[in-house]
Amino acid sequence: MSENPPSSQCAGGTVITAAYTSAEVELNAAQPSPAWQKATQVSFCNDWQGNNADPGRETKVRVLWNERTLYIRFECSYRELFTFTDSDPNGRRDQLWDRDVAEAFIQPDRLGSRYYKEFEVSPNGMWIDLDIAPDAKADLKSGLRRSVSLDEKAHTWAAELAIPMKAITSNFDPSVVWHANFYREEGQKEPRAYLAWQPTHSHQPNLHVPSAFGEMRIDRPPIAAGRSRE
Repeated sequence: MSENPPSSQCAGGTVITAAYTSAEVELNAAQPSPAWQKATQVSFCNDWQGNNADPGRETKVRVLWNERTLYIRFECSYRELFTFTDSDPNGRRDQLWDRDVAEAFIQPDRLGSRYYKEFEVSPNGMWIDLDIAPDAKADLKSGLRRSVSLDEKAHTWAAELAIPMKAITSNFDPSVVWHANFYREEGQKEPRAYLAWQPTHSHQPNLHVPSAFGEMRIDRPPIAAGRSRE
């Protein structure tokens, strides 16, 4: 058990399950596909240390998968917006983490515990994807697709990502437990809001702590009649 357990009612455990979907999911952040209801939701609104719960910045996450694609949906409450339209023509923006973003750090195995993939999306649809290694990061060029929706009246925004599975792992095995963490950053100047699903407990805001990642379990597809898993 953590020495500093989350203090918030919107902290969502240490495990997220990626639910199986046989069909491709149409990305529509404003009107999500019914497929998302298959996935169990986790939520968080604590800071990176697991403290200072702020339901006004709650983030909800669901994950779906099939053999071709990993899908992630964020539903975010916000207090303020810090975005600009200064991305590349395809929406990519370097150092997007300086703006308001939702982030997913995905680690498909523990063979290299300091290696993982980073995906970010902003309320106005800008994105970045990175391949993280010890003391290095490179453009992942994953080919991700995304959809975003902003409701300024309700102070909420939502985003859906579709990430080609081959960009995450070259040897996908649904029996292997992955590891992951999800984050939000909000605010134009320090002190900004740095929120985490699994707290990193660093002294200063630091989201790059793979030892703090939670588990991502891959829900196995249904067994066809007359067949066994063997």
